[in-house]
Amino acid sequence: MNIRFEESFINSLALKLEYIAKDNPRAARKFKNELFASCKDISDMPYKYRKSIYHDDEKIRDLVFKGYTVVYMIEDETISIFTLIHHEKYSYTQVEKI
Repeated sequence: MNIRFEESFINSLALKLEYIAKDNPRAARKFKNELFASCKDISDMPYKYRKSIYHDDEKIRDLVFKGYTVVYMIEDETISIFTLIHHEKYSYTQVEKI
């Protein structure tokens, strides 16, 4: 399966990386590399991760990574990664529906 990173995910990741890099640029690079490695693993077993707590749809899943949730949707031959949510900042009621 192909993985497509949506603009909303790229934007939320960029903000997080910018924040981390202020104190530790090496940690920001490590976070980014490990996150993308985890995202690439989704294509092997897309249903491996839990059904999203933010959406009532079996095709929308949550990958939990270091206190963050990567929300993605399984489509025909594509996995669309939508957003990166920090657990402390949001409750499930604050996330907009896809």
